[in-house]
Amino acid sequence: MSNPTQKIKTSESTCPAALLKGEISSRFQSFWTIGNLDILNDNLLGIFCSIRCPGKIILNTYDCMRLLRDAGVPVVSGFHSPIEKDCLDILLKGDQSIVVCPARSIARMRIPSVWKKPIDQGRLLILSPFDEKQKRPTVSTAQQRNNLVAMLGSRFLIPYADTSGKPEQLGRKIIQAGKGVYTFLSGKSRLV
Repeated sequence: MSNPTQKIKTSESTCPAALLKGEISSRFQSFWTIGNLDILNDNLLGIFCSIRCPGKIILNTYDCMRLLRDAGVPVVSGFHSPIEKDCLDILLKGDQSIVVCPARSIARMRIPSVWKKPIDQGRLLILSPFDEKQKRPTVSTAQQRNNLVAMLGSRFLIPYADTSGKPEQLGRKIIQAGKGVYTFLSGKSRLV
């Protein structure tokens, strides 16, 4: 893998425009990256999903990911919940751009072997606002990461949002910001 971790400050002239838009540069002063920064210029679809998800929604989500993959839709997510991880596995089999935002530092991150080829191909970017001191994800860093994903995405797919969960609260904020949110109809989803 030929792409080492880079540090980018939002105050530098080399900082990508996508990291300067909206509230991003006021909330985050630095980013650590591995991969192709040009991906940030794509019209990114953000993906969030609650940890617990009904079986029918899971199957619909897998079908949707295959369609997104085959259509080459660029995506951004933390890919942290079990369903989000499964989504990443499906998407990595395509050739679209993907931005992965971990809720921790990537300074000493072990890059999964299935990520190395997409990074080298210039279609996978790992982006984190957390320095080397933040070795593990926390509730706070996950919330900050989710806010970053919400700022980077232009529209969102939230397959399932538990009525008491953070994806529903985040989905409401995204809708209030005027961005489109797509979801699957279910008896418990309140986003639509």
